[in-house]
Amino acid sequence: MSASIAVAIIVAGCSQTESEIVETIKVEIPQIEVVTPEPNETTPEQVEQRQIEPEEAIVPVEAIEPVKAESEKPKPQPRVSFHDKCAAILKEFVNDDGAVDYSNLRRKRLELKQLLQEFDELEPSEYKAWPREDKIAFWINVYNIQMLNVIVENYPINASRVLSFFWGPYSIRHIKGIWTDYKVMIMDEEFTLREIERRFFQREFNEPRAFLAITYASMSGPRLHNEPYHGYKLEEQLNDQVRQFLSSADGFRIDKDEQTVYLSAIFEPTWHGDEFVKKFRINRKFKERAPETRAVLNFVSRYIPKQDVSFLEVENYTVKYIKYDWTLNDGSRR
Repeated sequence: MSASIAVAIIVAGCSQTESEIVETIKVEIPQIEVVTPEPNETTPEQVEQRQIEPEEAIVPVEAIEPVKAESEKPKPQPRVSFHDKCAAILKEFVNDDGAVDYSNLRRKRLELKQLLQEFDELEPSEYKAWPREDKIAFWINVYNIQMLNVIVENYPINASRVLSFFWGPYSIRHIKGIWTDYKVMIMDEEFTLREIERRFFQREFNEPRAFLAITYASMSGPRLHNEPYHGYKLEEQLNDQVRQFLSSADGFRIDKDEQTVYLSAIFEPTWHGDEFVKKFRINRKFKERAPETRAVLNFVSRYIPKQDVSFLEVENYTVKYIKYDWTLNDGSRR
């Protein structure tokens, strides 16, 4: 015995949009016993072929749960291996404290130049296909390798007697034009360190945490990682880097007796402080502060202990910036 019923068939596919074709057709099928498949065993093709138990009424389309095609599941991003090219130099010449063995690295200048050449030979089409995180990681690695290159070109530092009195004999300030005069070719385009900072970390990606991941080749700066940055774990690497810097005396500290909050000079509005405004600006807290200071305090609050956050939010205090030590982070002299 057979009965005529209307069956709504949803044709699913990975290339279809929400405007799927839903047909109501008349079919005649015998009454059969339907065997329910085990969970997760049904495929989109089986949905089309499976016979459906007859019903007395049409099943509303909205009552049918659409079947997700296997290909609709988000695919994991393939790991970009290019960043590993930096691993050997960083591992060999940078210690766990971020100090660099410039004396021995200077003897490997050819290897350093060859690595920079690989940055230059990277195909722009390959770079454009990378996820955003890998692009950020790439420019942090470029910056750090180029900074090492600039230092070894000027190592040992030749300091004048007069300026040594003010800066000390091992200050990188004796190297004129580190950020503006030394150029590097990347994907057949010329860059300075300052241009990399402004174009990528500040404008294109708006990632102020990068300013705590690049090396300043100096004692008061965030430590240089002795491994490359990678897109697949960039969030973890950047957050670890920020926490580590803010837990150091050069990054952040509170003197409750003096009611003073000390911040790294890197956070000064005239240095990189204003670059935190776009992403971390806030008006609900720190109202008596300048916009740049409010943004920095809001940023810092995400990484410090709760008791310190409470102090920043409700106490009356003065914000001061820590004097920056530009002495070269030279592990050769240790």
